[in-house]
Amino acid sequence: MPAEDTTGIHCRLDELLEQRGMTLTELSKRVGVSLVNLSVLKNDRAKAIRFSTLAAVCQALECEVGDLLVTDPGAAG
Repeated sequence: MPAEDTTGIHCRLDELLEQRGMTLTELSKRVGVSLVNLSVLKNDRAKAIRFSTLAAVCQALECEVGDLLVTDPGAAG
């Protein structure tokens, strides 16, 4: 089995949801993105994200892109 591609980018969706007392299901309803797609993002398995999705998630969570996506140099490979 090949090693997973890692970009060195970590999604902090879990932490932001917890800080705001919001569930992934609630976020999904607010932004109009499927629960499955948000789960992929939350678990750092996304290969790409639409700017419109990124903007909607940040608006719903009242955060900036840099609060949601952070670099993790130790994960790049």
